[in-house]
Amino acid sequence: MASSPYTPSGFSTVTRIPPHFLNTDHRQRCLSQLRSKTDGLEKYIYLSGLKERDPNLFYEVLLGNMLEIIPILYTPTVGDACSKYSHIWRRPEGLYVGIESRGHIRDVLRSWPSGATSRIAVVTDGSRILGLGDLGANGLPISIGKLDLYIAGAGIKPETTLPICLDLGTNTQKFLDDPLYIGVRRTRPGMDAFMKEFMESMKEVFPSLVVQFEDFSTDNAFRYLDMFRSQYRCFNDDIQGTGAVVLSGFMNAARLSSAASGKPLTDHRILFFGAGSAGIGVAKQLMSFFKFLGMNEEEARSRIYTVDSKGLITADRKGLQEHKKCEAPYSLMRFTPSNLAQSDFARTDYQGSPLTNLLDIIEYVKPTALLGLSTLRNAFTEDVVRLMASINTRPIVFPLSNPVSLCEVDYIDAIHWTNGSVIFASGSPYKPIEYAGKVYEPGQGNNMYIFPGIGMGAILSKARHVTDSMVEQASIALSEALTQEEQSADLVYPRLARIRDISARIALAVIRAGQKDVRTISSLPAWEQLLMPLGI
Repeated sequence: MASSPYTPSGFSTVTRIPPHFLNTDHRQRCLSQLRSKTDGLEKYIYLSGLKERDPNLFYEVLLGNMLEIIPILYTPTVGDACSKYSHIWRRPEGLYVGIESRGHIRDVLRSWPSGATSRIAVVTDGSRILGLGDLGANGLPISIGKLDLYIAGAGIKPETTLPICLDLGTNTQKFLDDPLYIGVRRTRPGMDAFMKEFMESMKEVFPSLVVQFEDFSTDNAFRYLDMFRSQYRCFNDDIQGTGAVVLSGFMNAARLSSAASGKPLTDHRILFFGAGSAGIGVAKQLMSFFKFLGMNEEEARSRIYTVDSKGLITADRKGLQEHKKCEAPYSLMRFTPSNLAQSDFARTDYQGSPLTNLLDIIEYVKPTALLGLSTLRNAFTEDVVRLMASINTRPIVFPLSNPVSLCEVDYIDAIHWTNGSVIFASGSPYKPIEYAGKVYEPGQGNNMYIFPGIGMGAILSKARHVTDSMVEQASIALSEALTQEEQSADLVYPRLARIRDISARIALAVIRAGQKDVRTISSLPAWEQLLMPLGI
């Protein structure tokens, strides 16, 4: 008897299948088993096992129940899976490239069964997983989860995906002391030479591959994006993906806010709470919003304020990290002492004593938008949110830190503290709530809206590089993807249930942006025919 999509692989003979098994809905059976588990991590483990036993069934269940399953495969549950990966590890799932592989990284890469047919890789070194810190070799589920979202969100073939974790050590002592830790037991070394060999090897072994960097430490995230983006087909989701998805949501939020206040879009001022790789990457991307309005580079930068653990970032602060001093756009960034003289997001127009309290900073800046990328739970207190509501008819509050346990403010609190006037988007999912007789639906600034479309566009176009223009056009395409009903509901992002359609539209925008720069296209396929079934 042939195995059906709903027959567990390995059960291929009549004697091993219950007599009336094929008369039942095995997908529903699997969903029932999944839903019987009350712990998110147990659900993650169950789905991982299902993917091993029957990949076809796993993807059937995923595609039919994306809104339920995506938060298990990715944020917020994947954070727990990473933290405990050495203890829940069951089987090989991705590719580890270790520091001991220096000099023969090509041989390690050639061991991947899909070989040259691989089209998209997500690569992490585990040094800054979500907001959880340096998890070392435990970071592999991030790469696996992102690629599951490529498959679900853009229809990428599972066998062409490649999850990679670079096992270069960890600076987290508890993992080095853990007898079950699966990674190399050493602190992190310098990695420039390793990374150069790794990327050269990736291009040689997988010539058609697009590489997505994920969850590198802040300085290395900027450093390796700058080092490799002009040589290879790569992008950094924490910097470019986050920036693009937030730019899209902010464009729609700004329109709603200005419509309520009667003030022009040029009056918006954005305060970033959190100045790591994601925060600065988003700040650079949001400069595009003001440039769209006709502002020059200096004027656009002046509308953005950044705050880190020491307070408002000013140019006269001693010991300021290099990525907070770099000029925009990041494609021009070079980590040299000359950067110290460049204009940047560090304020030069504040001359008083250092502002360290968020309430004082809001009083000074009077922002229309407060964006959180700090990974500080409940950093946006009731006083902070109420102050934002007192100076704005409809305040924009985007607590974007993942997972939910690190979110700056919960949706229900933001609604109550602003009497429902807040324009809200978070990094992790929240459910709609009812307040004062009205149902409010939160936005989610989920990178899943962006990176599957960018990756698919880069693959289909065979672009040599992923350019700033491609990322920017992806953001615009997302902002324009709202249906009339979604606009009427004051949403800032389309509903995630339409992710396949959204990814196709973004891929088309990415391809067209690449076409305008002939340097990025190696040979253009008949991509229009590929997208035609989607009606685009």
